[in-house]
Amino acid sequence: MRISACIRRASLGQPWLEKTLWGLRDQEAGWIGAEVRNINGSYDLGPLQINSWWIPRIAALVGRAPVQVRHWLRFDPCFNAEAARWIFLSALRSNGNYWKAIGVYHSPTTWRQRRYRSSVAQHMRTRYGDAVFRP
Repeated sequence: MRISACIRRASLGQPWLEKTLWGLRDQEAGWIGAEVRNINGSYDLGPLQINSWWIPRIAALVGRAPVQVRHWLRFDPCFNAEAARWIFLSALRSNGNYWKAIGVYHSPTTWRQRRYRSSVAQHMRTRYGDAVFRP
């Protein structure tokens, strides 16, 4: 319930953005307090599994210590959802392509992006039906 309210708030009243954040959330399947170690030594944090690689950038953006940002990403579902929104929208602004931005949310590697995009799209279809991609 808390995650749902946070995703709604993070979407800024934009239905397409709310659906996007739910697609990412359903794919990532994290939880409040999550800290999942990756094989490269980084960690995926909280409900939308924000990679710890982002901590220094987010800390600089919000003017807080990295240790505090890490804690918020793990335990504050609204901060986590807002960080997910920022990562996704930053990628969207950078490359101008919705599906590329979905892939970039996950990885800088092209083949991983392709697989991830496909999986997120399936989660969105499952949650919202095939019409999710129609205007």
